[in-house]
Amino acid sequence: MANWDMELGTEDSAQQMVRDHNAGVPCGRTRRQFLWEAGAGFAGVALAGLLGDDGFLGTQAYAADGVSKWKNPLSPKKPHFAPKAKSVIFLYMYGGPSQIDTFDYKPTMKGRDNQTIQVKTFGRGGHKNSGRIVEPRWNFKQYGQCGKWVSDLFPHVATCVDDIAFIHSMTADSPIHGSAMLQMNTGKILSGSPSLGSWLNYGLGTVNQNLPGFVVMLDPRGGPISGAKNWSSGYMPASYQATLMRATGTPILDLDRPKHISDRVQRKMLDTLGAYNTEHNTRRVDNSNLAARISSYELAYRMQTSAPEATDLKQENEATRKLYGLDEARTEVFGRQCLQARRLVERGVRFVQIYSGGNHVDTTWDAHNDLMDNHNLHAGETDKPIAGLIKDLKQRGLLDETLIVWGGEFGRQPTAEYEKGTGRDHNSYGFTMWMAGGGIKGGVSVGQTDELGSAAVEDPFHVKHLHATILQQMGMDPNRLTYFYSGLDQKLVGVEGAEPIHKII
Repeated sequence: MANWDMELGTEDSAQQMVRDHNAGVPCGRTRRQFLWEAGAGFAGVALAGLLGDDGFLGTQAYAADGVSKWKNPLSPKKPHFAPKAKSVIFLYMYGGPSQIDTFDYKPTMKGRDNQTIQVKTFGRGGHKNSGRIVEPRWNFKQYGQCGKWVSDLFPHVATCVDDIAFIHSMTADSPIHGSAMLQMNTGKILSGSPSLGSWLNYGLGTVNQNLPGFVVMLDPRGGPISGAKNWSSGYMPASYQATLMRATGTPILDLDRPKHISDRVQRKMLDTLGAYNTEHNTRRVDNSNLAARISSYELAYRMQTSAPEATDLKQENEATRKLYGLDEARTEVFGRQCLQARRLVERGVRFVQIYSGGNHVDTTWDAHNDLMDNHNLHAGETDKPIAGLIKDLKQRGLLDETLIVWGGEFGRQPTAEYEKGTGRDHNSYGFTMWMAGGGIKGGVSVGQTDELGSAAVEDPFHVKHLHATILQQMGMDPNRLTYFYSGLDQKLVGVEGAEPIHKII
């Protein structure tokens, strides 16, 4: 490692080192090594910067013409109309939870276990016209003033039903995890489109200059099958993509300043890189990627102070920690993530997504084998933390301005996947999701599936209607929020547009 205090003793010497390197003058390191060292390891921070109009970028970064000041893409922007919600927490049940074993009560299925019936299904096993019934494996009880029937899988969430709107007729275009996840997160079954969180950052910017506007927390067991495409900014500038945050250990990797680098030296590194990049940028037509890189260094620099405070759960009292299940082994991880999410939205983070389930099959909600083992595991890990999140937000007066979304990429079939066993295949024809807070009606249920829960038969809603509802509650007209790309005014809800689910607003 070079002696940066000596080499960067002045700004001129640092700039001269860059010029020498670009001119081919040996300086003992490759360009990649230089950029990595100059960034002090911050290139690992996924989200590009959240800077205001003052400070570093305000004085040094310019648009491609070299004259106009570069405007931070994440500066706060006015919504189309007064929003009901300021933040979104998306609780993503990766793998596809079974609607008829959780919140979509089907009493007529009781006593029909192993009956062979005529029913059209489509999952990873292909198209089928008949199947063997696997009746719901858990009992249902009524809860709340609304009398909502909820499975014994979710006794804690059941106590919150008067704050929840259940959508029982969700549909999607694909029964395959990878493409279905992309659609739930980006609106498209093909990769390359911005995620929901990116659209919100693009449309609204951020109110916090020291934390990411879009955070994703993965299950420690692994990431989803279609990977980072689920939280990327797609064809938008990299400024709008997510920052990954971990539930255990160091929340954000590559954030701490190396011990041998002082704050003064680090600041000088960033200023020097900014000066060089600005000079480079004046000769380029499009500055979005470069500006995003500059901003990511600056965001990381600011986050060194803000992020540790925001993710320090030791500041929470014992009662709050217990509310989220931090005192129990099976709920501790997801509970930490939910509590972190509350602390982040409390500090102005726009969009937080938490994944339950990681890797593949039984480490997710993908119950192809033993339904009871699979759903007992994942519901047991998430039920108490989710209820804790709702109750904590409510008692702090934050539920009205925080929109909670629960669900996976699809549901599961009422029939068995194999000749023996209780495994259920994928079902994109009709499944359940729910929303709470952020101007959503509580204690209501909309849409219906047939008596088996195999397909939506009343008020079917597509994924794009869910997205339209989220944008609407955040103050954005889903049919006016556009980004020009590939010759079209692209929309999260598709170029044809979509209406929100008005019955739950």
